[in-house]
Amino acid sequence: MIWDTHAHLDDSRFQPDLEAVFGRAQAADVTRIMNVGYDLPSSQRSVELAHQYEFVYAAVGIHPHDAQTANQATWDTLYRLANVPKVLAWGEIGLDYYRDLSPRDIQQEVFISQIELANAAKLPIVIHNRDAHQDVLRIVKQHRPKYGGVFHCFSGSWEMAKVLLELGFYLSFAGPLTYKNARHTVEVASHVPLDRFMVETDSPYLTPEPYRGKRNEPAHVREVVVRLAELRKLTIEQVAARGLKNAEDLFGLTR
Repeated sequence: MIWDTHAHLDDSRFQPDLEAVFGRAQAADVTRIMNVGYDLPSSQRSVELAHQYEFVYAAVGIHPHDAQTANQATWDTLYRLANVPKVLAWGEIGLDYYRDLSPRDIQQEVFISQIELANAAKLPIVIHNRDAHQDVLRIVKQHRPKYGGVFHCFSGSWEMAKVLLELGFYLSFAGPLTYKNARHTVEVASHVPLDRFMVETDSPYLTPEPYRGKRNEPAHVREVVVRLAELRKLTIEQVAARGLKNAEDLFGLTR
């Protein structure tokens, strides 16, 4: 059984064939999917999906791209959503200095605010970090998430990974682990403790080999599991079971 811990199935690209997407996921032994919000409307849609499908869970939050759109009404609504039983995390939140779609100072303020809101809601956080390693590290050290968190689609170095692991974070791997040029990601995946990793797709993005160029979907998370199994000299079943257990531990869900 595999848990795709990060997907965006409320994306319009899934509207024509969502049921078929779920069918392929189940055929690939994907038994749970976390649908992750990135702004208020997507957070609301994530909760709706979680209500519609037993195997779907939700995370709610504001992505750094949308940080400058947040206001008090946003926080009030998100906090209400965060208390829905099938909402298991606050995210995705963090910093993105690659696209810089919101000013960096506002990104940082909103990131800190959401860590505090997640603490109040007693939820772990799902962190997006792109080209902002030092500021992300500084913020999570100064504003510790009380209920833990995961760095989704981790792309940093092993040196950074070791610091995050010491701080108690989980690291999640997605399609880039299967890419030929993913040297840093392969190094981290080869050394991360087996009780501190997760797998994800970030559907519809980051499609793994051999499906690159096509829309990503939860069934493809199996390719990430296969690659991890190769790197760690474990069976696919062992990696899938460990990843599922790790996600259950962080998100507070039992079988």
